[in-house]
Amino acid sequence: MGKSYHLDELREKLTEILRESKIGLSGVDISKKLDVNRITMAKYLKVLSAEGFLRQKNIGNTTLWFLESGQEAFRFPNDYFKVASQYLESLLKGSEAEVSSLIKNSIHSEASVPKLVNEVIIPSISHIQVVFDQGKIGNSEKKFLESIISNSLQILYQIPAELNPKKKIILLSGDLENVLFSQAAAVSLRAKEWDVINLGDMSSSINVLFDLDFQKLVNKIWKQKSGVLIIVVFANSKERLTFFSDSISPLRSKIGKKMNLILCGQVEKKSKFDCDLQTEKFEEVIQWSETKFENSK
Repeated sequence: MGKSYHLDELREKLTEILRESKIGLSGVDISKKLDVNRITMAKYLKVLSAEGFLRQKNIGNTTLWFLESGQEAFRFPNDYFKVASQYLESLLKGSEAEVSSLIKNSIHSEASVPKLVNEVIIPSISHIQVVFDQGKIGNSEKKFLESIISNSLQILYQIPAELNPKKKIILLSGDLENVLFSQAAAVSLRAKEWDVINLGDMSSSINVLFDLDFQKLVNKIWKQKSGVLIIVVFANSKERLTFFSDSISPLRSKIGKKMNLILCGQVEKKSKFDCDLQTEKFEEVIQWSETKFENSK
């Protein structure tokens, strides 16, 4: 009777044996090396092939199995730093395939989605802005690299999550520079069971009708007023944070403690806004939201 492996453990074992083989291995050879029943192994191989972890090549009556390019097994939490380094390196090369493969490998290795966002992706977003400000990359390249980051966030966002109807959160960016932070927050919060509505760049909606327009949205998505509703605005301009704060605060005052406003952005420390939390730190947005919900029970 053959051994039984958890699927993630099997990925690690397959990575080890297939990486050593340049010509691939048949299902029979793999089952012998891992001491797994041939029929069971055949099912595992089909599942891993569908996930994009393996590829197959038919030669006559024999099917040979190979690792898809870039496959690697990680051990978390120790490997978050390693993944962060590889992510930034692949990103700066402009290799979307490598970035995508790295994110998928991390998922297969059971990485925490919020930790991947906070320790791998957020530092890369900030780094791209730094090298742009230093004149090391132009605007076109910056947009290209940001699109790669956005696509990697979409991979994480597609992971199934059980959403809590009492945890509602609306995210918006007051400028183009913070769109990725808004998207990253959506990924992290969804992984923590928040029902996320990410509005993206709302700079074009800065007008006298925004407050009424926004109130309609709140009334539509939060009809029962159960649990909590948190609004998060990302922007690096005092004027834009002030606009959104002034527009949303009257509605917040009307609804009461169940609705909260977070403003996140790099502005002068002396700047004060009408909100429940003002911060420059991405992680503080996530932590504060979680704490607020726990305290509301």
